[in-house]
Amino acid sequence: MPRRLDPADRAPLLHWMIFTGLTLFAAVLLWHYGLVRQMLVADRTYISAVIVLLYIGASLHCLWRTIVVSREAQAARRAAELFAEGGQSVVVVGDNVAIDGVRPLPKGLVASHIRDLATKSTLQNGRRIDQTLLLRRLAGNLRGSNGFGGFAGDTLMKLGLIGTIVGFIMMLAPIAGLDTGNQGAIKASMNLMSEGMAVAMYTTLAGLIGSILVRIQYYMLEDATSQLFAFAVGLIDVHAISLLERDAERAP
Repeated sequence: MPRRLDPADRAPLLHWMIFTGLTLFAAVLLWHYGLVRQMLVADRTYISAVIVLLYIGASLHCLWRTIVVSREAQAARRAAELFAEGGQSVVVVGDNVAIDGVRPLPKGLVASHIRDLATKSTLQNGRRIDQTLLLRRLAGNLRGSNGFGGFAGDTLMKLGLIGTIVGFIMMLAPIAGLDTGNQGAIKASMNLMSEGMAVAMYTTLAGLIGSILVRIQYYMLEDATSQLFAFAVGLIDVHAISLLERDAERAP
């Protein structure tokens, strides 16, 4: 029978779902009042549409990383439960690691780290285990591609700034050849200037809002990853290292 998820394991995913739900609700309201459609129609450069698509892609990537971190947290908590039940040794069994050779730890990055520690302890012939480099690798593996959030946020903001520049160019271009004595030309120039201003404002607004929302999502993801790493370090130092060093002292 599959084990039920601990509420703490579901927390990162629930936070993402709540935040995304609120964002979708706000987007539906803006669409209902015509603001989103007005932005897409007024922006002839389609930069705003590109910003929206990139935001959706970044949000889906954040969802995938959040699911991965939640699963790793579930595996780490299950491993902590197995260690808490008591054990005399940590044994490498093939590609897995088990307590007393009979209770395998759930597969995951934490279990892989403990397996590498057990292998290293065996090869060192009883010397004290230094896991500094392995912990750095574990931290990097847990973070995975979380850094994409910073790249996505900067890209969205820069696209908004590009839209601002393009909009001002569109707004000022008609002035160069403006004939002040031609009322029709002045009216056409005013229309072009208003279109350029709309592009500048809408792309800037879309870029700033998209960047802020993406950074909030990845901040929650980074916070969940940091909590998982702290939990894993405590589990490894308190339980795994203690058993491995005790086994090394007992070995002839």
